[in-house]
Amino acid sequence: MLRVTGLTVQYPGAAAPAVADLDLDVADGEVVAVLGPSGCGKSTLLRAVAGLVAPTAGRIELDGRDLATVPTHQRGVGLMFQDYALFPHRDVAGNVAFGLRMRGDGAAERKRRVAEVLDLVGLGDYGERAVSTLSGGERQRVALARALAPAPRLLMLDEPLGALDRSLRDELVVELSGLFAQLGLSVVYVTHDQAEALALADRLAILNQGRSARQGRPRDVWDQPGSAFVARFLGFTNLVDVGLDIEDEAAVVVRAPWGEVRLPPGGWPAPDSGGAVLLVRADAVTIVGPDHPDPIPATVRGLVFRGDRSVIRLALDDGTVLDAEVAAGVVAERGGLEVGARIEVAVDPAGTQLVPAVVP
Repeated sequence: MLRVTGLTVQYPGAAAPAVADLDLDVADGEVVAVLGPSGCGKSTLLRAVAGLVAPTAGRIELDGRDLATVPTHQRGVGLMFQDYALFPHRDVAGNVAFGLRMRGDGAAERKRRVAEVLDLVGLGDYGERAVSTLSGGERQRVALARALAPAPRLLMLDEPLGALDRSLRDELVVELSGLFAQLGLSVVYVTHDQAEALALADRLAILNQGRSARQGRPRDVWDQPGSAFVARFLGFTNLVDVGLDIEDEAAVVVRAPWGEVRLPPGGWPAPDSGGAVLLVRADAVTIVGPDHPDPIPATVRGLVFRGDRSVIRLALDDGTVLDAEVAAGVVAERGGLEVGARIEVAVDPAGTQLVPAVVP
């Protein structure tokens, strides 16, 4: 439904493009989360699709229509900004009706549609309220209602929950997920929050310095990050420099600081020797007893309690740092595992994979 091909946006005077040769497709009714660190080009992508910035190169199509000469208000795109950009001199209904007025809808139709979308976002009785009296969550809903009012073919949201506290964000993620499914809209959802993206999206597009670093379904991206950058961005902390012995196409032996690891078959293709790091998932690092055949001595450097799980930061004897995610009961059995405690751990090869040290 949306097709972005070879999009490049270079701002005047900038040393590098904000978006560089980017391809992105959004299917009809699909929610695509665009995520990445600050400055990676997420918001510029949205502004280019909306017509607020002009591409330096590339093509943007909506329903097969080239948008190059289509003005913003005729593109059929709804855009919700991070700061909501509400008009303080208008009440809630006036804010929601703004796009309808710009489109030339009559007063009766505006009133009907405003009431409809305010009900949709749970603010049915808020039409006459001043926006200055609203909470952060209520402002977010008004901004969403305003973006939805013209019934856009494509809804784009730029960090819509970024200004809210964590508990409210978690609540609204659930509401947004249900709303997107109910409306069947195509959605581009920009965020830097991995949890939001994983919860809401049918597909992820992770950007790095204006370029696509990884695209795919959330489960596929989580299981196979494809590079050290994507793995770190998703929150994986255990990325270990290793040596490689590639015996043949089916066998790769990794020389890790704690010994040799023969990788399980399948998974991400092994990169060329010298250009890879070993991703070790935190739940693959387990605490073991002295009777384990290959115990790895380690020192506890920190511990973070997360309800039924705890994350333990470990320093191996050679200085390698690994995080282990273990059940809270394991920590309790060991008397709390205070900083400085000596323990022994093991690494399950099934929870490891090679990833390129740089984005391919």
